[in-house]
Amino acid sequence: MRRQPGSVLRSCTVPQAVAALLLLAAWHAAWALPHHEGRAIHKEIEGMEQEWRQATVTNNVGEMDRLLAEDYIGITSNGTLETKPQALAQRRAGTVRITKLELNDMHVRVYGDTAVVTSQAELEGTNGASDISGQYRYTRVYNRRLGQWKIVSFEASRMHDTDARASTKH
Repeated sequence: MRRQPGSVLRSCTVPQAVAALLLLAAWHAAWALPHHEGRAIHKEIEGMEQEWRQATVTNNVGEMDRLLAEDYIGITSNGTLETKPQALAQRRAGTVRITKLELNDMHVRVYGDTAVVTSQAELEGTNGASDISGQYRYTRVYNRRLGQWKIVSFEASRMHDTDARASTKH
């Protein structure tokens, strides 16, 4: 039997239609932030990126501890996994020393209680005896828990000089 256009809507009862509208409104409210609130969150996350940058350059382990979630997992540019205690221990020991860190091309995307930052970093520093200075791209993920944003994940990739790669092919 073929239904007439709109017959599905006519077959809904009033309570079903009201329930569907309430469900749609609740879903929209949960996922769509008002523009001004979304902009404020972007600014807050950008500020936290600057706090992290400053803590990194000054080796402020207390500030790093405050910014990192307890379940933080980082992936370094050489593929090493790093928990919060491991990351903080390396900083306390002076194993990783960053003397310059400039951030640019930063993009913040917010998905409810999660924010994803992608950026480019130019840094000067060492990891043990190794020079780790160079250009990097990274992704840092924040999650809002009990009203506070915390860093839950990080991954960095070293950017290699494209001119140097082109010259090795000849």
